[in-house]
Amino acid sequence: MNGVPLSAMQDKGKWFIYPFFGFHMLMFGLSGFFMSYAEHGPSLFFIYMHGGIAIVVYLIFYRVIFGLDEVRWMLINAALGFLGIYSQLGWLLDKFGKNIDDYPWYVNITPFLYYVLYTFLLRQFLIDVTGSRGNLARLKWVNALYVTGSLLVYGGMLVRT
Repeated sequence: MNGVPLSAMQDKGKWFIYPFFGFHMLMFGLSGFFMSYAEHGPSLFFIYMHGGIAIVVYLIFYRVIFGLDEVRWMLINAALGFLGIYSQLGWLLDKFGKNIDDYPWYVNITPFLYYVLYTFLLRQFLIDVTGSRGNLARLKWVNALYVTGSLLVYGGMLVRT
């Protein structure tokens, strides 16, 4: 700590966290996506081990970095996420000439969980970039806009598919 207050270190560190975890998780998420939906991909056990270990580690980091209350928001993301994941993964798979309904539900678990983790990181970024973390009124607006924007995007993608 070298005499630097924790809050000052956290403020400086947050601009490292988003690019680092955003890129890192994108790479793991993409590899999990392509392995899950590959025609002759690895075994489901390997996909669960590859994705599962990373997801548990991300959850630990999220709890330490963002706190329990923020991680609870991931449950809200998960509820929104189910609609979003289904619509967006369906849209993305369609770009590869595949259909999400052609895969059993358990194949979708790893890509679904990465989606929830990524949308959590997006909300945290929006909170910090708008300076809403310490401002309850602004935080309520950001949360409302986040939920409304998510529903509009997801609904639009479901209508298009």
